[in-house]
Amino acid sequence: MTKIREDALVLRQDALLEDVFSLWIQSEAIAAQARAGQFLSLYCREGSRLLPRPISICQIDRERGQIRLVYRTVGAGTREFAACRAGDRIPVLGPLGNGFPEIDKDKSALLLGGGIGIPPMLEAARELACRKTAVLGYRDQMFLKEEFEPFGPVYVSSEDGSFGTRGNVLDAVRENGLTADVILACGPRPMLKAVKEYAAARGIECWLSLEERMACGVGACLACVCQTKDVDGHSNVHNRRVCKDGPVFRAEEVEL
Repeated sequence: MTKIREDALVLRQDALLEDVFSLWIQSEAIAAQARAGQFLSLYCREGSRLLPRPISICQIDRERGQIRLVYRTVGAGTREFAACRAGDRIPVLGPLGNGFPEIDKDKSALLLGGGIGIPPMLEAARELACRKTAVLGYRDQMFLKEEFEPFGPVYVSSEDGSFGTRGNVLDAVRENGLTADVILACGPRPMLKAVKEYAAARGIECWLSLEERMACGVGACLACVCQTKDVDGHSNVHNRRVCKDGPVFRAEEVEL
Protein backbone atom coordinates (compact mmCIF):
# COMPACT_ATOMS: atom_id res chain seq x y z
CA MET A 1 0.00 0.00 0.00
CA THR A 2 1.43 3.36 -1.06
CA LYS A 3 1.30 6.33 1.28
CA ILE A 4 0.05 9.45 -0.48
CA ARG A 5 1.12 12.96 0.59
CA GLU A 6 -0.93 15.73 -1.00
CA ASP A 7 -2.83 18.95 -0.41
CA ALA A 8 -6.37 17.56 -0.39
CA LEU A 9 -9.33 19.70 -1.36
CA VAL A 10 -11.84 20.38 1.43
CA LEU A 11 -15.31 19.61 0.08
CA ARG A 12 -17.45 20.22 3.14
CA GLN A 13 -17.28 20.62 6.90
CA ASP A 14 -20.13 20.41 9.40
CA ALA A 15 -20.29 20.69 13.18
CA LEU A 16 -21.97 17.58 14.61
CA LEU A 17 -21.56 18.84 18.16
CA GLU A 18 -19.91 21.90 19.63
CA ASP A 19 -16.53 20.16 19.56
CA VAL A 20 -17.07 17.35 17.01
CA PHE A 21 -16.70 18.04 13.29
CA SER A 22 -17.32 16.11 10.08
CA LEU A 23 -14.82 16.87 7.30
CA TRP A 24 -15.05 15.59 3.72
CA ILE A 25 -11.93 15.82 1.56
CA GLN A 26 -11.22 14.93 -2.07
CA SER A 27 -8.40 12.43 -2.62
CA GLU A 28 -8.89 9.83 -5.33
CA ALA A 29 -5.53 8.18 -4.64
CA ILE A 30 -6.11 7.75 -0.89
CA ALA A 31 -9.75 6.72 -1.24
CA ALA A 32 -8.80 4.02 -3.74
CA GLN A 33 -6.55 2.29 -1.17
CA ALA A 34 -8.10 3.13 2.21
CA ARG A 35 -10.15 0.76 4.31
CA ALA A 36 -11.99 0.71 7.61
CA GLY A 37 -9.81 1.15 10.68
CA GLN A 38 -7.04 3.13 8.96
CA PHE A 39 -6.25 6.79 9.58
CA LEU A 40 -4.82 9.89 7.92
CA SER A 41 -2.23 12.32 9.22
CA LEU A 42 -3.30 15.95 8.77
CA TYR A 43 -0.73 18.75 8.80
CA CYS A 44 -1.25 22.28 10.07
CA ARG A 45 -0.45 25.36 8.01
CA GLU A 46 0.77 27.15 11.14
CA GLY A 47 4.55 26.74 11.07
CA SER A 48 4.97 26.27 14.82
CA ARG A 49 2.87 23.07 14.73
CA LEU A 50 5.19 20.70 12.91
CA LEU A 51 3.78 17.31 13.85
CA PRO A 52 0.74 15.92 12.03
CA ARG A 53 -2.52 15.05 13.79
CA PRO A 54 -3.76 11.47 13.26
CA ILE A 55 -7.50 11.23 12.51
CA SER A 56 -9.38 7.99 11.92
CA ILE A 57 -11.22 7.44 8.67
CA CYS A 58 -14.97 7.56 9.22
CA GLN A 59 -16.22 6.97 5.69
CA ILE A 60 -14.80 6.16 2.25
CA ASP A 61 -16.50 6.98 -1.05
CA ARG A 62 -14.25 5.22 -3.54
CA GLU A 63 -16.49 5.98 -6.52
CA ARG A 64 -16.16 9.73 -5.95
CA GLY A 65 -12.64 9.61 -4.51
CA GLN A 66 -13.68 11.13 -1.19
CA ILE A 67 -12.79 10.54 2.47
CA ARG A 68 -14.75 11.58 5.54
CA LEU A 69 -13.04 12.35 8.84
CA VAL A 70 -14.97 12.91 12.06
CA TYR A 71 -12.84 14.33 14.87
CA ARG A 72 -13.01 16.20 18.17
CA THR A 73 -11.23 19.53 18.69
CA VAL A 74 -8.79 19.12 21.55
CA GLY A 75 -6.05 21.67 20.82
CA ALA A 76 -4.72 24.31 18.46
CA GLY A 77 -4.13 21.87 15.61
CA THR A 78 -7.62 20.43 15.46
CA ARG A 79 -9.10 23.89 15.96
CA GLU A 80 -7.20 24.95 12.84
CA PHE A 81 -8.77 22.07 10.92
CA ALA A 82 -12.22 23.02 12.24
CA ALA A 83 -11.82 26.46 10.63
CA CYS A 84 -11.41 24.92 7.15
CA ARG A 85 -14.15 25.60 4.64
CA ALA A 86 -15.09 24.21 1.21
CA GLY A 87 -12.42 25.11 -1.33
CA ASP A 88 -9.54 25.17 1.17
CA ARG A 89 -6.59 22.82 0.89
CA ILE A 90 -5.26 20.72 3.73
CA PRO A 91 -2.00 18.68 3.69
CA VAL A 92 -2.66 14.99 4.34
CA LEU A 93 -0.69 11.72 4.39
CA GLY A 94 -2.33 8.33 4.09
CA PRO A 95 -3.76 5.85 4.22
CA LEU A 96 -1.89 4.79 7.37
CA GLY A 97 -2.18 1.80 9.70
CA ASN A 98 -3.47 -1.71 9.14
CA GLY A 99 -7.25 -1.43 9.45
CA PHE A 100 -9.85 -3.94 10.65
CA PRO A 101 -9.74 -7.56 9.43
CA GLU A 102 -12.27 -9.09 7.09
CA ILE A 103 -14.85 -11.28 8.80
CA ASP A 104 -16.51 -14.30 7.21
CA LYS A 105 -20.00 -13.42 6.02
CA ASP A 106 -21.43 -16.39 7.95
CA LYS A 107 -20.26 -14.93 11.25
CA SER A 108 -21.70 -12.13 13.38
CA ALA A 109 -19.87 -9.09 14.76
CA LEU A 110 -20.37 -6.65 17.60
CA LEU A 111 -19.03 -3.19 16.70
CA LEU A 112 -18.28 -1.29 19.90
CA GLY A 113 -17.43 2.41 19.72
CA GLY A 114 -16.86 4.77 22.61
CA GLY A 115 -16.73 8.55 22.26
CA ILE A 116 -14.50 9.64 19.40
CA GLY A 117 -13.84 5.91 18.83
CA ILE A 118 -17.30 5.78 17.21
CA PRO A 119 -16.40 7.30 13.79
CA PRO A 120 -14.02 4.54 12.59
CA MET A 121 -16.68 1.94 13.38
CA LEU A 122 -19.02 3.47 10.79
CA GLU A 123 -16.87 2.46 7.82
CA ALA A 124 -16.47 -0.98 9.42
CA ALA A 125 -20.27 -1.26 9.52
CA ARG A 126 -20.38 -0.24 5.85
CA GLU A 127 -17.65 -2.62 4.66
CA LEU A 128 -18.19 -5.84 6.61
CA ALA A 129 -20.35 -8.41 4.84
CA CYS A 130 -21.29 -10.28 8.01
CA ARG A 131 -24.23 -9.68 10.36
CA LYS A 132 -23.46 -6.62 12.48
CA THR A 133 -24.74 -5.04 15.66
CA ALA A 134 -23.39 -1.66 16.75
CA VAL A 135 -23.14 -0.51 20.35
CA LEU A 136 -22.21 3.15 20.74
CA GLY A 137 -21.16 4.74 24.01
CA TYR A 138 -21.60 8.48 24.63
CA ARG A 139 -20.94 10.87 27.45
CA ASP A 140 -24.01 13.12 27.16
CA GLN A 141 -24.68 13.88 23.46
CA MET A 142 -25.20 11.53 20.53
CA PHE A 143 -23.67 11.83 17.07
CA LEU A 144 -23.59 9.52 14.01
CA LYS A 145 -26.11 7.06 15.51
CA GLU A 146 -28.58 7.38 12.63
CA GLU A 147 -25.82 6.64 10.11
CA PHE A 148 -25.24 3.19 11.62
CA GLU A 149 -28.89 2.18 11.42
CA PRO A 150 -28.98 1.03 7.74
CA PHE A 151 -26.35 -1.64 8.52
CA GLY A 152 -27.95 -3.44 11.47
CA PRO A 153 -29.32 -3.00 14.99
CA VAL A 154 -27.89 -0.10 17.00
CA TYR A 155 -27.78 0.17 20.80
CA VAL A 156 -26.49 3.11 22.79
CA SER A 157 -25.27 3.89 26.28
CA SER A 158 -24.75 7.18 28.11
CA GLU A 159 -22.76 7.87 31.24
CA ASP A 160 -25.64 9.64 33.00
CA GLY A 161 -28.43 7.43 31.66
CA SER A 162 -30.11 10.29 29.77
CA PHE A 163 -30.56 7.94 26.80
CA GLY A 164 -30.04 4.25 26.17
CA THR A 165 -28.39 2.12 28.83
CA ARG A 166 -26.91 3.93 31.81
CA GLY A 167 -23.18 3.22 31.82
CA ASN A 168 -20.82 2.07 29.07
CA VAL A 169 -20.98 -0.08 25.95
CA LEU A 170 -20.54 -3.32 27.88
CA ASP A 171 -23.43 -2.37 30.16
CA ALA A 172 -25.53 -2.04 26.99
CA VAL A 173 -24.25 -5.38 25.70
CA ARG A 174 -25.23 -7.11 28.94
CA GLU A 175 -28.56 -5.34 29.34
CA ASN A 176 -29.67 -6.31 25.85
CA GLY A 177 -28.25 -9.82 25.89
CA LEU A 178 -26.05 -9.21 22.86
CA THR A 179 -23.53 -11.72 21.61
CA ALA A 180 -21.48 -12.36 18.47
CA ASP A 181 -18.66 -14.44 17.01
CA VAL A 182 -16.28 -11.47 16.76
CA ILE A 183 -15.91 -8.13 18.56
CA LEU A 184 -14.37 -5.04 16.98
CA ALA A 185 -13.85 -2.09 19.31
CA CYS A 186 -12.43 1.41 19.34
CA GLY A 187 -12.47 3.85 22.24
CA PRO A 188 -10.58 5.01 25.32
CA ARG A 189 -8.11 2.62 26.94
CA PRO A 190 -10.27 1.75 30.01
CA MET A 191 -13.07 0.72 27.67
CA LEU A 192 -10.74 -1.41 25.54
CA LYS A 193 -9.29 -3.08 28.63
CA ALA A 194 -12.78 -4.02 29.78
CA VAL A 195 -13.75 -5.26 26.31
CA LYS A 196 -10.61 -7.40 26.14
CA GLU A 197 -11.42 -9.02 29.49
CA TYR A 198 -15.08 -9.51 28.50
CA ALA A 199 -14.14 -11.23 25.23
CA ALA A 200 -11.45 -13.40 26.84
CA ALA A 201 -13.84 -14.64 29.52
CA ARG A 202 -16.28 -15.77 26.82
CA GLY A 203 -13.82 -17.04 24.22
CA ILE A 204 -14.86 -14.43 21.66
CA GLU A 205 -12.42 -13.34 18.95
CA CYS A 206 -11.66 -9.68 19.61
CA TRP A 207 -9.89 -6.88 17.74
CA LEU A 208 -9.06 -3.54 19.35
CA SER A 209 -8.26 -0.24 17.65
CA LEU A 210 -5.97 1.68 19.99
CA GLU A 211 -6.04 5.43 20.50
CA GLU A 212 -2.55 6.78 21.18
CA ARG A 213 -0.74 10.10 20.83
CA MET A 214 1.42 9.93 17.72
CA ALA A 215 4.30 11.99 16.38
CA CYS A 216 5.48 10.84 12.95
CA GLY A 217 2.56 8.54 12.13
CA VAL A 218 4.74 6.20 10.04
CA GLY A 219 6.57 4.11 12.65
CA ALA A 220 9.91 5.92 12.69
CA CYS A 221 9.90 7.71 16.06
CA LEU A 222 8.51 5.06 18.48
CA ALA A 223 6.41 7.72 20.24
CA CYS A 224 3.21 5.68 20.13
CA VAL A 225 4.35 2.25 21.27
CA CYS A 226 2.06 -0.03 23.25
CA GLN A 227 3.10 -2.94 25.44
CA THR A 228 2.68 -6.35 23.85
CA LYS A 229 2.85 -9.99 24.80
CA ASP A 230 5.52 -10.86 22.23
CA VAL A 231 8.84 -9.22 21.37
CA ASP A 232 8.70 -6.82 18.43
CA GLY A 233 11.22 -7.57 15.69
CA HIS A 234 11.78 -3.86 15.03
CA SER A 235 12.63 -2.72 18.57
CA ASN A 236 13.49 -6.10 20.16
CA VAL A 237 11.38 -5.34 23.22
CA HIS A 238 7.80 -6.06 24.28
CA ASN A 239 6.11 -3.29 22.36
CA ARG A 240 4.57 -2.48 19.00
CA ARG A 241 4.12 0.78 17.12
CA VAL A 242 0.45 1.74 17.12
CA CYS A 243 0.76 3.84 13.96
CA LYS A 244 2.69 1.26 11.94
CA ASP A 245 1.81 -2.16 13.40
CA GLY A 246 -1.72 -1.08 14.37
CA PRO A 247 -3.82 0.72 15.24
CA VAL A 248 -5.82 -2.54 15.15
CA PHE A 249 -4.50 -5.49 17.19
CA ARG A 250 -5.80 -8.86 18.27
CA ALA A 251 -6.85 -8.28 21.86
CA GLU A 252 -4.51 -10.95 23.21
CA GLU A 253 -1.52 -9.28 21.51
CA VAL A 254 -1.57 -6.12 23.63
CA GLU A 255 -1.25 -5.41 27.34
CA LEU A 256 -3.69 -2.75 28.53
